[in-house]
Amino acid sequence: MGHGWQGVALKLMRGQDFTFTVRSNERISERLHRLSFSDGGMLRATGTHPTMWVRLWFDNGGRPHQRAYTLVDPDPAAGAFDMEFVLHAGCAGDWARTARPGDTIDATVQGSEFALPDPPPSQLLVVGDPASRPAINSLLASAPSVPATIWFETSHPADADGIPHEEAAGRRVVRVPRQDGGARLVETVRAALPAHLDPAAYVWIA
Repeated sequence: MGHGWQGVALKLMRGQDFTFTVRSNERISERLHRLSFSDGGMLRATGTHPTMWVRLWFDNGGRPHQRAYTLVDPDPAAGAFDMEFVLHAGCAGDWARTARPGDTIDATVQGSEFALPDPPPSQLLVVGDPASRPAINSLLASAPSVPATIWFETSHPADADGIPHEEAAGRRVVRVPRQDGGARLVETVRAALPAHLDPAAYVWIA
């Protein structure tokens, strides 16, 4: 399957294409699968950084469809990494449910760049949802001594499980039930943010 005009545009922006191979597929919960991949040489070619993400290409009824996913536990020496898939309806969730070892999927790396400020920020102010949990975890792991407040939108009681905050002093997750298409999250953050802001804080929004 070709990648259509989006693939052409990414090529013009110097996107790099790779093919990943599924190593394993583990059902973590009713709503979450974790897949392990061989990287097709990607990590050796690109290196890694916190919150690193790639675009995966799915077949959507014969048409290409791309979605971005964060790498989990990338291991350049082994040429491997994991990804977490929240099982929404659609071609990406359908693929993640049924993928088996040996299956392959095309990927493009373009636009994934990130580095924390130096010196480190006084605190992290993070806004996200279940699909951004791997990126949030990667961000927190890159600054283990920095206090953080995470406003996390949920539509299920277990959605915020697995964010590594309780081990570190000064880290707090504020669970915000999804309402009105995300409006409640916006209102909650808008009301709370002024009390947290200082010139050395770092705001990260998924």
